[in-house]
Amino acid sequence: MSDPNPYADDSYKWGPPQQPGNPPTVADGQGQGQSAPAYGYPQQLPDSAARPGPGYGYPPEQGPAMPGYGYPQQPGMPPGAGGAPMLTFGDITVMNDQIVTPAGTMPLKGAVWTATDLSRTEERIPTVAIVLAIVFALLCLVGLLFLLMKEKKTTGFIQVSVTSGGRHHSTMIPALGPETFQMVMAQINTARSMSI
Repeated sequence: MSDPNPYADDSYKWGPPQQPGNPPTVADGQGQGQSAPAYGYPQQLPDSAARPGPGYGYPPEQGPAMPGYGYPQQPGMPPGAGGAPMLTFGDITVMNDQIVTPAGTMPLKGAVWTATDLSRTEERIPTVAIVLAIVFALLCLVGLLFLLMKEKKTTGFIQVSVTSGGRHHSTMIPALGPETFQMVMAQINTARSMSI
């Protein structure tokens, strides 16, 4: 198959018409006074592309790298925050001497804590009790005792707010039961005693 193509004739060449002996050039102003190859022709790589650089996901070589670079960090925690978390209210974390929120850190001394109960507890008769009352109503009205069954359901949130150092942050904690507010208030009282 090294034979030349028998169907090709040398009268037509692909591409734009060219002057014999001159390579195609870039449009005016792009070559800076020299004739550079046009689009589609092999070109020399610039010096910046010839130097190998760091690959994707690697820290740059100039300067020291950030601690823990490339690894997931705890959200809202600045790199220099030392100590273990003492209390947590949603996205508010209380450390030894500071309060860490997604908006930034606040000093623990002088912090003002508030909690608002935005939950509600509803008491209702479950559907099962109504069905059993109807079925057993035929047996000497014993089925009416099933209507004494009650079901409590708590919905809503507990709002916890902290103000310190000219900053304010609020978070919402879901209320899982009627005792959730008392548990949050116990933690708020602990945070208040640490803020003195």
